[in-house]
Amino acid sequence: MVKISPLMLAPPLIFAAFVVMAGIGMFREDPDGLPSTLLGQMAPGVPAAGLEGFDAATPEMLASGQVTLVNFWASWCPPCRAEHPKLLEMEAAGIPIVGINFKDQQGTATKYLTEDDNPFIGVGFDPQGRTAIDWGVTAPPETFILNGTGEVLFRFAGPLVGSDYEQRFVPALQAAMDQ
Repeated sequence: MVKISPLMLAPPLIFAAFVVMAGIGMFREDPDGLPSTLLGQMAPGVPAAGLEGFDAATPEMLASGQVTLVNFWASWCPPCRAEHPKLLEMEAAGIPIVGINFKDQQGTATKYLTEDDNPFIGVGFDPQGRTAIDWGVTAPPETFILNGTGEVLFRFAGPLVGSDYEQRFVPALQAAMDQ
């Protein structure tokens, strides 16, 4: 009689578990999207510190009675720079945007907004990224759509440019505005 060691069974069982998890992930509703645990919940807070030279972000801005965007950005982030013109367009269209600058240097962030214009009604400064953790931000840029009471309706990871922006973010923003 041949004895099979339990250690011999471990690799095939681990592989089988991986295959099952990958299969489940491939057939979920949006396999490319990063789910947010904040959807349907009140938005977390904003950093207590503001970016020097700009109005600070406040909790009242998140529940202003109208749809508001919260954009996490950094001056060192090329995709953040790519989406900046779109943020300026939305600001010109009257959409309030709260900016949270994170993992950045105060001087370079201030210089960036001074030179390239400021689309934000308030700017929070989160140099350690603690507020970004509360929001579940994985990398800049990320933008959240909040309803008038401050509830998170949508999370968009990536720059607000291109077909993904047009196909996912714009309809979500329009749906929020139509509520």
